[in-house]
Amino acid sequence: MSTLPEIRTLPVPDGLEGERVDAALARMFGFSRTKAAELAAGGKVRLDGTSAGKSDRVSGGAWLEVEMPAPAAPVQVVAEPVEGMEIVHDDEHVVVVMKPVGVAAHPSPGWSGPTVIGGLAAAGYALTTSGAAERQGIVHRLDVGTSGLMAVAKSERAYTLLKQQFRERTVDKRYHALVQGHPDPLSGTIDAPIGRHPQHDYKWAVTADGKPSVTHYDVIEAFRAASLLDVKLETGRTHQIRVHMAAHRHPCVGDLTYGADPTLARRLGLHRQWLHAVRLGFTHPADGSWVEYESDYPEDLRHALDTVRAESA
Repeated sequence: MSTLPEIRTLPVPDGLEGERVDAALARMFGFSRTKAAELAAGGKVRLDGTSAGKSDRVSGGAWLEVEMPAPAAPVQVVAEPVEGMEIVHDDEHVVVVMKPVGVAAHPSPGWSGPTVIGGLAAAGYALTTSGAAERQGIVHRLDVGTSGLMAVAKSERAYTLLKQQFRERTVDKRYHALVQGHPDPLSGTIDAPIGRHPQHDYKWAVTADGKPSVTHYDVIEAFRAASLLDVKLETGRTHQIRVHMAAHRHPCVGDLTYGADPTLARRLGLHRQWLHAVRLGFTHPADGSWVEYESDYPEDLRHALDTVRAESA
């Protein structure tokens, strides 16, 4: 049996007067800019009854008619072992893992690779049922291309209290990052809002209308071509360290998405950004005690660091 597409029609708010169609769609319906542009290109968007292109401008009060995309299939957790994922700590409330590079925190549309949740399920760990089905137990995330420590909630109490700590910014999240060049000053704070990149939907950028984002850094060691930083996040935006360092013209070594030198990355044998979550500290949900966990550098990052250090000798 065929089903008719869902058509939604809304008046354009006066506040969006003069915006592009794709930007207005993104604001009004929650689409990504890329998805909004695809809908317009596919003839699925009309303004006051006339087909609209992605770069056409909207007027306040105009009727925007959209043929909604079919809902995505539910994301399923696939229980499969994750090579290289280590259990750093485990108790009845929390499991802390060292997430390897190339592993997502949880399943999501378009990602078919390994996940922390799937790896824990394969190892027999029972996580809290709080949160969306595919993100149960997840209280914070690391990028697929970033390795390091992640805490996952096993009890509902842990989920609630850890989410609260991350929201209130009382968790101590420490990263080490190898960045190109030499930041000036050697210790500093980057306070710059982060939002979606205006041209590339897969990237983020410092934007005037972005969310508040604060990164503190200290140079641990300076080399000829790069500097090793200790980074403390006050906020936890997607790609925050990568975006902030790139905006200050010191991208993470190997981070080609945000402008790193590909020649240097090849010389160091890096196929991802040099960024590792080395320490994680929080108030334990069981008894309120402060706990901290640490993680060594993975082999690819250690090799790259040793190479940079040797070249600077």
